[in-house]
Amino acid sequence: MDDYIPIAALNQYAYCPHRCWRMFCMGGFVDNQYTVEGTSLHDRVHTIGENQREETWQVRAVWLKSERYRLIGKADLVEETGGCWIPIEYKRGNRGEFDNDALQVCAQALCLEEMTGKPVTLGYVYYAHSHQRQPVEISPELRQTAIATIAAIAEILNTGKMPPAIYTPRCKGCSLYQQCLPKAADKVGRYREAV
Repeated sequence: MDDYIPIAALNQYAYCPHRCWRMFCMGGFVDNQYTVEGTSLHDRVHTIGENQREETWQVRAVWLKSERYRLIGKADLVEETGGCWIPIEYKRGNRGEFDNDALQVCAQALCLEEMTGKPVTLGYVYYAHSHQRQPVEISPELRQTAIATIAAIAEILNTGKMPPAIYTPRCKGCSLYQQCLPKAADKVGRYREAV
């Protein structure tokens, strides 16, 4: 499965391409309070099982795969109701500020479509702190963004080429901040331009 892209890589790439490179090319990862909370949440969620809730069948910790997009990964929860399949991704926090969570759900939807032969038009991100599901419409635009992201990740994985470390507000919560030091990289770049 070495040539498959982990579904979670879409989330990481959309958050920061440099972070994605560090995690999936360099194998580098460091925990912080946010990643520990997220890991703890997923440890609880990834208890394999299934149950029926009225008209909805729920399956937890489901492995998903797409030959077409060369994706592989685990869905936290998949629901089936009335012949419709719905991926649900669990995240810590209240609500994502960025689109990276939606991309991960879309990647799961692409896999589910291939595996079931049925269109997937809706997914959810469940935010643990607020205990609320945020709907994710699997729109044509989101699909195109996901497919473009898959291509960008494949390029990074195939070439190993490091995307630049660029400082953004997202860096404040990044567990890899001390490894890439985006503000220092920016200063060095400006210094080189001045010389």
